[in-house]
Amino acid sequence: MTRTQGDVYESLNAVRTPQSVSKHPSDLNSQSMRLSNTVKTLKPSATIAAATKAKELKAQGVKVFEFTLGEPDFTTPEHICEAARQAIADGETHYTPAAGIPKLKQAICDNYQREYGLSYEPSQVVVSNGAKHSIHNVLTALCGPGDEVIIPTPYWVSYSALVELTGATPVLVPTTQESGFCLSAEQFENAITEKTRLLMLNNPCNPTGAAYPVATLEALAKVAVEKQIPVLSDEIYEKLIYDGAEFRSFASFGEDVKDLTIIVSGVSKAYAMTGWRIGWTLAPVDVTKAMSNLQSQQTSNPCSISQFAAIEALNGPQECVGEMLEKFKERRKYVLDRLNKIPGLSFATPGGAFYAFFDVSSYFGKPLLGGVTVDNATDFCTALLEQAQVGLVTGDAFGAPGYVRLSFATDLETLEQGLNQLEKFLKG
Repeated sequence: MTRTQGDVYESLNAVRTPQSVSKHPSDLNSQSMRLSNTVKTLKPSATIAAATKAKELKAQGVKVFEFTLGEPDFTTPEHICEAARQAIADGETHYTPAAGIPKLKQAICDNYQREYGLSYEPSQVVVSNGAKHSIHNVLTALCGPGDEVIIPTPYWVSYSALVELTGATPVLVPTTQESGFCLSAEQFENAITEKTRLLMLNNPCNPTGAAYPVATLEALAKVAVEKQIPVLSDEIYEKLIYDGAEFRSFASFGEDVKDLTIIVSGVSKAYAMTGWRIGWTLAPVDVTKAMSNLQSQQTSNPCSISQFAAIEALNGPQECVGEMLEKFKERRKYVLDRLNKIPGLSFATPGGAFYAFFDVSSYFGKPLLGGVTVDNATDFCTALLEQAQVGLVTGDAFGAPGYVRLSFATDLETLEQGLNQLEKFLKG
């Protein structure tokens, strides 16, 4: 049957009726875009959140003394940048193998042989998009619902969140200022249950700066072997060690320990390459293969240009690392000297990284600048930012109520002015 012009007109009108029109995204039933339970409980990184608040004030024209982010303030050394430019000129702008290019994997192996006498093969290396991605790979490869992961506190803010993303349960084991914020072998052993899948160890530690004594590491290694508990050893601050401290890679305490260890590290901290996003793991071959398969589905490969820059960082001149470390030493001394002179503050001397982690609880309940009073570290940091324009990170986020973290990865003038403001705030 032939359709008339009127039939066509009626059909068009039917299409245009409200019942037929697609809803605007804002009108969608909330059940259509239901968030997963996993992300509903996921909180943003506390360090990034603190930095965001500071940036908001800066955008309003306020002078802020920001000590929130764990990021070197130095520019990436020129010879590393030149290697990246050369890689671009050479057309190295394509996909690479998911776990990293062979030349970078070999450079990582050579570095561990040279620095720590540890023998690894490229087949044991996965290069990822930063050490945080590496940690996520390890946890996803090894952990799942019903598993437990032991984490000494204070701990880096992302550890527990990344564990929970796998469905596993973080088991937080408090350490003390008196112990230098180091987990003891006895604490490790007492925390182990039949559900324990992994120990997460950060040495040197963010946020405390704790550099584990060799004897303590060796004792932990003995427990790991005796109980057959794998250890994720996050060693991203390995090259930032100060006088009186010594760094030993956890895998260096014997082949039986090495077989249970997954080393996580990268170029971000030692070479001022945070934005390049290159981290890695060194692990037994079966774990490495699993993480490589995982990464091939997640992200494909790390940035090709960054990989060539990382090769130069590891294989090229190393004087830049020493030069930056000397600056950090100078800043560390200045900050600790100043904090020591402020009544009521206490801390364990950091042996590595670039953080001062100190107890401010003696100021709770007392009038501070502007007449404000606080009763926890989170409110302390908020008031400090609002009243004195100093940005610190609350210890609540690190599993250490009463403490705050100051990053001294900035210039001395900024540190001086910021600490002046801190003292002014505390005096009320």
